[in-house]
Amino acid sequence: MLLNTIELGPENGDRSQPPVVFLHGLFGRARNFGFFQRRIAATRRTLALDLRNHGNSPHGMMDYPTLAGDVRETLAAHDALTATIIGHSMGGKVAMMLALTFPADVHSLLIADIAPGKGGFSQSQSLAGKMADLRFPDFLDRAATDALLGKVISEKPVRDLMMMNIDMGEHPHWNIGIQEIAASMPAIVGWPEMGDGIHYDGPTLFVAGGRSHYITPDNYPAMRRLFPNYRLEIIPDAGHWVHAQAPAAFLELLVNFLSEG
Repeated sequence: MLLNTIELGPENGDRSQPPVVFLHGLFGRARNFGFFQRRIAATRRTLALDLRNHGNSPHGMMDYPTLAGDVRETLAAHDALTATIIGHSMGGKVAMMLALTFPADVHSLLIADIAPGKGGFSQSQSLAGKMADLRFPDFLDRAATDALLGKVISEKPVRDLMMMNIDMGEHPHWNIGIQEIAASMPAIVGWPEMGDGIHYDGPTLFVAGGRSHYITPDNYPAMRRLFPNYRLEIIPDAGHWVHAQAPAAFLELLVNFLSEG
């Protein structure tokens, strides 16, 4: 499946360095990484992808091997392999799966607040089903959309995020594959069993939010086994949305990581 892609980079820029690819999290879209993409695009070729069922990409059932295959097919179509992959949350799991299954296509890996294993998405599994069951009236403006989402989402920042996934006005509807996402949630929460000897040896940086519980010491053995050259950086004052909650600190880590080659 070819995914919708936002590509930015300097005109006639140096393409000797690997392109930088951004993969968003669950219920997100390519432009979630817009601030960072624009900064990196000043000197590097960058691509931000709408993953399957998100943004303007096609819909279909999801699991991590399938999502990684979509990314690889899309990057190949853009002549963007080998690449440095940046992924947050679900996008981080997709990035890890891509590196583990097609290591020659991944130059380096930055994973934002997710571990290689079952877990994360603590509230998202039930939330996806509740959102899929919402019934829209014939017309929705922003206030009415906020009220409708308030039936299933108590946190205002989360409602604001979800509003991006609804086309308002007359005949409002989800512009994401909400039914497919809800049906795929067990695979999204999970993580495939990786066989003995499978690992990615390239440079790997995990960035965790100090107030998040998505990466814990229990995950370190799997991180070391699958990504033997990983290191972990913690941004103390950030939660799971580490790049949105601490953009300056995240950008510094990202720029330094890219400068290492």
